[in-house]
Amino acid sequence: QVQLVESGGGLLQAGGSLRLSCAASGRTFSSYHMGWFRQAPGKEREFVSAITWTGVNTYYADSVKGRFTISRDNAKNTVFLQMNSLKPEDTAVYYCAASGSGSYYRSVLIKEDYYDYWGQGTQVTVSS
Repeated sequence: QVQLVESGGGLLQAGGSLRLSCAASGRTFSSYHMGWFRQAPGKEREFVSAITWTGVNTYYADSVKGRFTISRDNAKNTVFLQMNSLKPEDTAVYYCAASGSGSYYRSVLIKEDYYDYWGQGTQVTVSS
């Protein structure tokens, strides 16, 4: 069992930066691939970024590539999402998730069906 708690969301102007954190409970955090998803009002939840359990492989949605950076600290059971050059279209509730999938391929980790545990989400609002 893994429990996930996101933090770091907030309200800011376009062009600003935020760093989201996701703290995980449980001693097996380092064996899970981790992902960030987001859901904007009236839209379906979508993939943002993922990182494999080793931290070697990272994946991004095209809409955030070059602006967002995912990282993890297995010693602290925490995954981060550094978000720079934020745009109003980045406004959403951001969720972190843990995947016990044996696959580290992007085609797998972009799909929320492969994630076993989810946090409660943190709101990010970017004004123009």
